[in-house]
Amino acid sequence: MTIPPFGLTLPGEIRFGRGAAAEAADRIAAMGARVLLVHGADAGRAEWLATALAARGVLAACVACPGEPDLPTLEAALDEARAAAPDAVAALGGGATLDLGKALAALLPSPTPARVHLEVVGEGRPLTADPLPLAALPTTAGTGAEATRNAVIGVPEARRKVSLRDARMLPDLALIDPALMDGAPRGVTLASGLDAVTQVIEPWLSTRANPMTDALCRPAIPRGLAALARLAEGEDAGARDDMALVALTGGVALANAGLGAVHGLAGPLGGHAPGAAHGAICAALLPHVLAANAAAPDLSPETAARLETLRAMLRETLGVADWAALAEWTRAAGLPGLDALGLDPAEAPAVAEAAHAASSMRGNPAALGQDTLERILDAAR
Repeated sequence: MTIPPFGLTLPGEIRFGRGAAAEAADRIAAMGARVLLVHGADAGRAEWLATALAARGVLAACVACPGEPDLPTLEAALDEARAAAPDAVAALGGGATLDLGKALAALLPSPTPARVHLEVVGEGRPLTADPLPLAALPTTAGTGAEATRNAVIGVPEARRKVSLRDARMLPDLALIDPALMDGAPRGVTLASGLDAVTQVIEPWLSTRANPMTDALCRPAIPRGLAALARLAEGEDAGARDDMALVALTGGVALANAGLGAVHGLAGPLGGHAPGAAHGAICAALLPHVLAANAAAPDLSPETAARLETLRAMLRETLGVADWAALAEWTRAAGLPGLDALGLDPAEAPAVAEAAHAASSMRGNPAALGQDTLERILDAAR
C-alpha cells in the first residue's frame, strides 16, 4: 500500500511529567531577558512562577486572561504588554490562557492590527514578523494548545470564534506537568477531558489523517476514555497523568491532521453562546456528530470500520453501547446540553450555516448538510 505524503510539525521542545514544572523558571529565563507572564483570572495560581521569574530578574509584567479571549481582550492585552517591552512570553493556565499567550507572542512584533490576521472575519494574513519565543504550561487537560499553531479568538460583533493561525505560532517549549492539573473542579475536568478525547477522535477519523497521527491517536482514545471514567468517580493522579498526555497528543494530532464537525460547529456556537466553555460545547456535540457521521451515505468503508472500533472502545472503557448511550453518559456525569449553555434554538440555522465555513469542517469524514447539522444541534440540546 502506498503511503501518501505527509508532514509533522511539533513544538520546539516538549517536556512532560510530574515535577517538570520545577525546571520552568530556569528554562523560561533562558528564553529572554524580559518575560511577559500570561496567567488565568486567578493570579494566585501563577504566583509561584511569577516569584521565580522575578527572582531571576526576568519578569517584565503579568497579564491576566479573565476568560476565553476575544478581540477586545486581545487588543487591550497587546497595549498592556507593549508597555512592558518583553522579548519572550510564558503562558500558564488553561487553553484560553495559552491561546492569549500565543496570540500575544505572535502579534507583539507585528506592525499590523490583530484583525488583519484573523481567519473568516479578517483577511487571514500570515504574520509579518516572527513571534516572540513562547513557553506554554497547561493547567488543564483539554485543548492541547501547548502543541498547536493557532489561537482561538472570539469576535463578539461577528458572533464567531475564529483562529489566528501561523506555523510559527507553535510554542518553543511545551512544558506539561500533570501536577499543575491536580484538584481541578470536576466539571472543568470532565468538560476539558471530553474536548481532549474529541481531539484524538476527530483527527483519527479525519480525511487528513496520516500514519503518524494514527499512531498517536489510536492508543490515546481508549486511554482518554478510561481516564475520564476514573476522573468522573473522583480525584486520581494516574488518570490526571493519562489525560494530560491525551490532551498533548490531541494538540499534536489536530495541528497535523485537522478536526471535524464537532469543532466546525463549536466555533460559531462559541460566538452564539459566549459564556459557554469550549469543552462543554464539545461534550454536548460529540455523540451526535459521531451518530451523523456513522449514518452518512458517503462514509468510506475504512472510516466506517474505525467508527465500529470506536464503539468497541466506548463499551470497554465507559460501558456504553452506542452514540446515544454516550450522550446519556455525558448528561449523567453532569455535563450540560446546548440549551443550558446558552444557545437559543432559533439561532441553530445560523450556527449550522456558519459551520460550513469553519476550517475544522474540511477534515470531517462525511459531507454533512445544513439539515443534518441542524439535527445535530437539536439533539445536543
